[in-house]
Amino acid sequence: MTSSQTGRYLVLLEDDSTIIGTREVTRLTGIRCANTADAAGAAPGELFSGAGGIVLHQLGIALIDADEEQFANLQRAAGETGPIAGIEAERRVFAIGEPTPPPEGEFTWGLQAVRADAAAATGAGVRVAVLDTGLDEQHPDFAGRDIVTGAFVEGQSAHDGHGHGTHVIGTACGPRTSQAGPGYGIAHEASIYAGKVLGDDGSGSDSGILSGVEWAISNSCSIVSMSLGSPTEPGAPYSEAFERVARRALERGTLIIAAAGNESQRSAGIIAPVGHPANCPSVMAVGAVDSQMQIADFSCGTVDQVGQVDLAAPGVDVYSSWPGAEHYRKLSGTSMATPHVSGIAALHAQQSPDRARALWTRLTQSARRLPLPATDVGAGLVQAP
Repeated sequence: MTSSQTGRYLVLLEDDSTIIGTREVTRLTGIRCANTADAAGAAPGELFSGAGGIVLHQLGIALIDADEEQFANLQRAAGETGPIAGIEAERRVFAIGEPTPPPEGEFTWGLQAVRADAAAATGAGVRVAVLDTGLDEQHPDFAGRDIVTGAFVEGQSAHDGHGHGTHVIGTACGPRTSQAGPGYGIAHEASIYAGKVLGDDGSGSDSGILSGVEWAISNSCSIVSMSLGSPTEPGAPYSEAFERVARRALERGTLIIAAAGNESQRSAGIIAPVGHPANCPSVMAVGAVDSQMQIADFSCGTVDQVGQVDLAAPGVDVYSSWPGAEHYRKLSGTSMATPHVSGIAALHAQQSPDRARALWTRLTQSARRLPLPATDVGAGLVQAP
């Protein structure tokens, strides 16, 4: 097992085969699986404490703690016709971004670049789920907002003890005007669903993320924003489990948007591939540009047939909310680019509340074309309607 794996497994069940697939998992392994249909909103660790596995019934995914023999039985079943479609190791994932000092100005350069500062749409009536390290609900800029929280990290509340989650939520859904500094939020009247899937140390696992995705879908969120990920190697396959989940989410009206990753060192000639889970074809992958509309040195890119950047957004020296007395901070990363796209997606969804696949199309077709390779920025710089 590598350091990026948890030792547990994701079992992908065939479409509409959750009940039969759960029985087959138990038959092959003897593992009793708890079902999220019976314990909505519980953290994965809490469900694991009383069972050897979890079934995310909305997503058709079982999360299990299997030994070598149990894994072998499931792997054989995945290669045959039946309710088990595949099995893969669960990964650890991490918040993406590093702190730098705050800026000045009426609006952040990011809001101006994506034209959110002049947008008539506000995101009102749209539910945006941000799966990250949680939210500082005591932050004064979020007073009076429609906020729902969910905790999917064992032993931790939805409060943000790290900072990353509060920062990305601020960009996606914070205020467009602020007395303490520049306006920094895009969908400032959207309903915020803050799901804590990364702990206060900034790390988490696939099971926490998938639990958060199921929670978001169950709450009819139009957008799921994930500024998190795990590095991948060139040519490595994307997660079939996450790809199926993303397709199922699209069918249910939910668009998943994720950070492409920060592993590149372009100044040294190194372009790293899009990370997990953004490298899945049905997850919208976001790269980062700076205020000069140049690709960020750290931003991952399309390097082979697996994983591509779909859109670009501001991701360098991005000012937003921060927990505690500091209130505001600047960060850089594709994590900071992702909520720009998620907030803009909410503005489009407010104006044209149709299906998630159509929302994907609107975002890419309305993007501002940049004189940069599509392998770095996809369709271009995301733009407000």
